[in-house]
Amino acid sequence: MNPFQTILILSAAFLAVFGETVLSAPRAWLGAQIDLLPALMVFAALNAGLTTIAALAIFGGLWLDTFSANPPGISILPLMLVGFPIYLRRDLILRDLPFAQFVLGAAASAAVPALTLLMLLSGSTEPLLGWGTLWQWLVMTAGGAIAAPFIFALMDACNGALGYKLRTEVSFRSDREIRHGRILK
Repeated sequence: MNPFQTILILSAAFLAVFGETVLSAPRAWLGAQIDLLPALMVFAALNAGLTTIAALAIFGGLWLDTFSANPPGISILPLMLVGFPIYLRRDLILRDLPFAQFVLGAAASAAVPALTLLMLLSGSTEPLLGWGTLWQWLVMTAGGAIAAPFIFALMDACNGALGYKLRTEVSFRSDREIRHGRILK
């Protein structure tokens, strides 16, 4: 596991949460805030280790809860519940296809708010629910689905530009001549 990738993912999570709080134009236009953490969790689950997924769930959830009306720490478990199953089945997922990234981003962006709402309803907090909640959930789902392929492309570009690649060399040279036959004295 590359520690640079962990730092890159956590930095992207911090910038995503910061951007969500500072930029109010998408919230004013759409009537809902687009959450980029579930799509980033999909990227982390497909490309990083379990410690990175846990760090993203903990730090990203706490950063998000700091700027929201949620109780601190309530977003940690939904993010982890989205990232861990993807991590377990990442060998079966076609991670390089934009359609798969779109579908996983949509599923994660739909599941995280639903699980957070379920946790809020099971606790002592009573969130405001109505038809606007359905609209916000649909906007968050569509926004996360559209953002997921862009997050994959951006993170791969940053990792390729700033990270390092392992060199794979073989000892066999293709221009080497091998003679077969009998040795005469």
